[in-house]
Amino acid sequence: MKFLLIRRDNIGDLVCTTPFIHALRKEYPQAEICTLVNSYNQPVLVRNPDINGIYAYTKTKHRSKNQSLFSILFGRLQVTVELLYKKFDYAVVTASKFEPRAVKLAQLARPKHIVGFTDDSHPRSKHIDLGIPHTTDTNLHEVEDVFRLLGPLGIKAKPGPLHIYPDSAIEKKIRSTLPDKKKAIGIHISARKKSNQWDEKNFIELIEKLDNQNNVQFTLYWSPGDEKNPFHPGDDRKAEQIFASLKNKVKITPIATQHLEELIAGINVCDLFICSDGGAMHIAAALK
Repeated sequence: MKFLLIRRDNIGDLVCTTPFIHALRKEYPQAEICTLVNSYNQPVLVRNPDINGIYAYTKTKHRSKNQSLFSILFGRLQVTVELLYKKFDYAVVTASKFEPRAVKLAQLARPKHIVGFTDDSHPRSKHIDLGIPHTTDTNLHEVEDVFRLLGPLGIKAKPGPLHIYPDSAIEKKIRSTLPDKKKAIGIHISARKKSNQWDEKNFIELIEKLDNQNNVQFTLYWSPGDEKNPFHPGDDRKAEQIFASLKNKVKITPIATQHLEELIAGINVCDLFICSDGGAMHIAAALK
């Protein structure tokens, strides 16, 4: 049995799909379970023992300065050919709503069956032969909503915990920069959504108050770069202001997370992690 699980959106949403993947693996221990994700959220699934293979493509909005549009499109073509070669039995659009673009990706893989939420008002919905009508009044958590897609596969189970597996080498490197026997408080200052962003003055005040506790140490996490960058806005300016204000007052270990792998490993060294609602929060929950 071969499964292709498609999740092409945000980091947190992919983290919330890991209980689904684990339940599928438990039901089909000998199956070949692969995932199709994007290059941005891919590290969430690296080292996950429930997965046999990860296929990833780069969205144009995620391309780096050295990547051409042609290379991205050619990469997508390569992934499509690889998926066709696998001859999947099931392609599952593991999203908590009807996703026409993800359904199109499932079609390109030409599986025997496509599983997902359906929307009768959209013509592409007819390609989902094992579907559940999408409704917005379920009031379910993302994990619970996605978990419903196990139903068409004949699996009855309850959602388990989130799963994520840090890179031990990166984690060891970060731990080596921290003093021993101190409670590690991680503070993440970046957020993609404007409504989730917090002013640096608030972070400074928070750190000063927390520093009054005994035996604590701080790590500061942020997305590096210029906040005006339209493709990858960063928080270098905000981080610099925090460090400048707290210089000679509070010792803080800086961790500018160039890659998601660094953020995952960095969060895992923390005893307490403070962040806004977003991908980092879901990662922290998965790392317990």
